[in-house]
Amino acid sequence: MTTSGSPRPAARPAAPQGHSAHPASEFQKLLRAQRVWDVELPGFDPAGAPAAPLPLFHAWFAEAVAAGQAEPHTMGLATVAEGGGPDVRTVMLHDADERGWHFASHASSTKGRQLAARPEAALHFYWPTQGRQIRVRGRVTTAPHAEALADLHVRSTGALAAALVGRQSEVLASYGELEDASTAAWARAEAEPDADAPTWTLYVLEPLEAEFFQGDARRRHVRLRYRRARTDEAWTRELLWP
Repeated sequence: MTTSGSPRPAARPAAPQGHSAHPASEFQKLLRAQRVWDVELPGFDPAGAPAAPLPLFHAWFAEAVAAGQAEPHTMGLATVAEGGGPDVRTVMLHDADERGWHFASHASSTKGRQLAARPEAALHFYWPTQGRQIRVRGRVTTAPHAEALADLHVRSTGALAAALVGRQSEVLASYGELEDASTAAWARAEAEPDADAPTWTLYVLEPLEAEFFQGDARRRHVRLRYRRARTDEAWTRELLWP
């Protein structure tokens, strides 16, 4: 029943069956045209996986390199922002050993401040050449500064120059200011290959959980999770539904 004086609104014509009422945008068409894992994927039998995640990570990393995966040492780093929400960015893996997964940044950067306030994080590796991804989560500690410098000094001159520029995440007044600072930092890095970068920090994520995902062409993905409550405990292994 309609209110007196108010005409009944015209019925919206129904969308043809099997078609959306809103035509796909050009972006959606482009997005849906992309292929996923257009390669032959390797197999993965979790029954033969090692008792701890680190040897499996080393093996998968070597296989990603052999498969021609671009930049397999880059990873997503998720931290807890000041307001309690998530924050994420791509960083470089510096090592993975019995202590944990290593990465570096300035303690004064956004991520550095977030880790100081709440020292826990998650890492994510994605290697599409083999349909694999790895997620690692745990508590984050800092290595001694001497170790951070030793790690920095074996890298390229450009890496040292970038660390000497500093001021990461601060507001930049103009790109010219960055050019000037970078030029000075490169000159110092070339003249002083052992120069100190006071805020440069090496972080170590001590894993409490690690998940290995192997994609499958029929979508029967294999997910193997390692978990433990404390770093001095043995690992529990379990499969997850995809």
